[in-house]
Amino acid sequence: MFAVIKTGGKQYRVAADDVLKIEKIVGEPGEIIQLGNVLVVGGDSVTLGVPIVAGASVAAEVLEQGRNPKVIAFKKRRRKNSRRKRGHRQEFTLLRITEILTDGAKPTMTARPKHVRKPKPVDVAAEAGDDAPAKAPAKAKSAKKPATKAQSPAKAKAAAKGKPKSKK
Repeated sequence: MFAVIKTGGKQYRVAADDVLKIEKIVGEPGEIIQLGNVLVVGGDSVTLGVPIVAGASVAAEVLEQGRNPKVIAFKKRRRKNSRRKRGHRQEFTLLRITEILTDGAKPTMTARPKHVRKPKPVDVAAEAGDDAPAKAPAKAKSAKKPATKAQSPAKAKAAAKGKPKSKK
């Protein structure tokens, strides 16, 4: 079964498990959304919408919200000392089509739960106040002089080794 949907001023032919990159729409990654502008539903028999198919929708899972690479618009008028440079990054939504719904049906799949972090294990001995140390003390940093931005790499190496600076 396939469908033709309209979103972001464009039309897309989709089927179940297709991955689709469309203009940005509202939704968090992992969320299931419904696209209602279905123009054609096909399969064994084709149903054309006038302009949309009544009761049909497409369920999709949001995979990612992102931005496309930068597009540079550069305009130059020769011999006029006139130039204009503009950049633009279009936002997009990456979808995976889960199912094509007809007759006003609701999606059977639900949104995946967001990843829940497990708390870090707590050292019971340290909390109980036992005599055993919970952690070894941190080592002291070396006393070498850090290189400054004004020094060249050769001077920074010489300073680290403790050699006197060379005179020019």
